[in-house]
Amino acid sequence: MTRRLVTGHDADGASAIISDGESPWCASFSSIPGFHVSMLWATDGAGISATDKFPDSGAWPESWVPAPGGSRLLIATFPPDSVMASDTFDGLAAHREQMEKIPGLADAFEADNPGMHKTRTLDYGVVLSGSILLELDNGQTRELKANDIVVQRATRHAWRNPGSSPATVLFVLMGSSH
Repeated sequence: MTRRLVTGHDADGASAIISDGESPWCASFSSIPGFHVSMLWATDGAGISATDKFPDSGAWPESWVPAPGGSRLLIATFPPDSVMASDTFDGLAAHREQMEKIPGLADAFEADNPGMHKTRTLDYGVVLSGSILLELDNGQTRELKANDIVVQRATRHAWRNPGSSPATVLFVLMGSSH
């Protein structure tokens, strides 16, 4: 799992570590072995404040996609596509589990083209390890490897992992009104 440190201020106003540990919002998927997603931070509203109340209420987020003016910091590990191509893969169970564990994001997935989705967000994606394909309309793809960055501007897309090893990507999603 990913270690997350959060800074803030102590009672005297000095900078301090206020949290050191795992995010309270981590999802592993029994129906998609090797798929893991963690939301490391979330902001909502029209403005972002560095001193807002610490969002670790423990309550599961209503949506993994931010509303306009909000943000989400996510890290996702994508298993090889062979996991979904397996004879034992249950697409309906995967859909149900995604709807439960990653609401908002799972709602954006297209039923007739698994994995394809579009959200009203500006996303920065940084490949931390492995290699992954970004698929866009008309079958256009680009391979991204460790240290590659994509700026995803509310376009229809999917993430594919045709390799044999997992790929881990860090995403910053910022809610957009357009």
